[in-house]
Amino acid sequence: MSARLSVVDEMFLRTHRGWGTPIVMQGLWRTDSRVDAETLESLRAVLARGPLGRRVVRSRVPGARPRFAPRSEAFPVEYAAVPAAALLEWADGRAALSVDPEHGPGWRVACARLDDGGTVLSLVCSHVVADARGLAAAIASALQGTAPTVAVRHRGPVEDLWDATLLTRRVTEGTVRAMAGLLLSSDRRAELRDFVQAGSTRRSEVFRGKAVSAVVDVDAGAWDAAAEGSGGTANSLFLSVVAEIARRGGESAPLTISVPMDVRRRSDSADPANSVAMVEVAVAPGDTVADVRAKSRAAFTSTPMTSPAGFPEEMLQLIPDRAAHALTGNPGERDVLCSNIGPLPDALGVLGGHRTTGIATRAVHPGVVSSRTRMSAYLSSFDGRYTLALESLDAPSHTTLRERAEKVLSRHELRPHGW
Repeated sequence: MSARLSVVDEMFLRTHRGWGTPIVMQGLWRTDSRVDAETLESLRAVLARGPLGRRVVRSRVPGARPRFAPRSEAFPVEYAAVPAAALLEWADGRAALSVDPEHGPGWRVACARLDDGGTVLSLVCSHVVADARGLAAAIASALQGTAPTVAVRHRGPVEDLWDATLLTRRVTEGTVRAMAGLLLSSDRRAELRDFVQAGSTRRSEVFRGKAVSAVVDVDAGAWDAAAEGSGGTANSLFLSVVAEIARRGGESAPLTISVPMDVRRRSDSADPANSVAMVEVAVAPGDTVADVRAKSRAAFTSTPMTSPAGFPEEMLQLIPDRAAHALTGNPGERDVLCSNIGPLPDALGVLGGHRTTGIATRAVHPGVVSSRTRMSAYLSSFDGRYTLALESLDAPSHTTLRERAEKVLSRHELRPHGW
């Protein structure tokens, strides 16, 4: 695991300082019975010594990237008694609690005792600390008793000076090449012009209000069969379904969906660090699942959203937060965001002898009351089912959003089970 923050890490870090939309990751973990406090306290202690137990440290050497350092301090587990019907309202409240990747613990655990006899856990962390897969991997490692993460040793100002030197050289050389490209290539000039114009002319509607959420489970076999029968894949069905849920009645314009791609190598699958690139897929009202599959394939094989015209994206790490935010805004902010998290570790199937009955993973934007993204959706698979988690600024209530999702899924001959 790298000790230095990546460009993406620093984008998320800026949101904690007020530059952009704040993002935290949340895992919701249901069991069929009451998990005792001793088990949860033990889990919290192991998590604190693992990949989540770290904080961001800024260097005093100009140009050196911030780094991660161990931090074993953790918030105490918060306990509450919650009606099962109010589970998501409780979860939304837990996601709104403060986590600070720099000065305070960057993660926290909460436990709700449900009136149906079950338990639901909320594990929230700053997106700087981990993405969804990294969060799930950290829990799985804790349950399996994997040895705590060994921190990368920091060698003080000399190491920071070396990092600043290498970063400055990389950005300088990359910028020189990019400037030469602008002089020699009309395609590069057009790429830069399109990038600037896209930032100044995008006029998506701004949605305002309190975000509401919904979570539904669908049998994985039925989902895959529906996707195949429609000429698509599980992922293209996901994008199609979410576009249908997000689209208003009578709306004829395509919805632009921002889709994160995990670009970490297979050998890095347990690394909690953020490793994503963004692509766009435009879904029109008449598009079939097969159409969305073709558009997705084209998007995934194209160049992801990144710095334009060959300019090095690392330059964002050498300029002040205000300037970096002005250049990037809220990356990936489109009509809809769809993140396919994929399969979750089998180790999450049992907690302290209690059987897992459901897991949902999602990103939440605490305190946000306006955005150009009307809906965010997250799909994960575990124990023979897909779980679809939705967050919307364009729905009046949890119930309305869940019913809208159930109606769309039913049109694809799927039988959803709402949380």
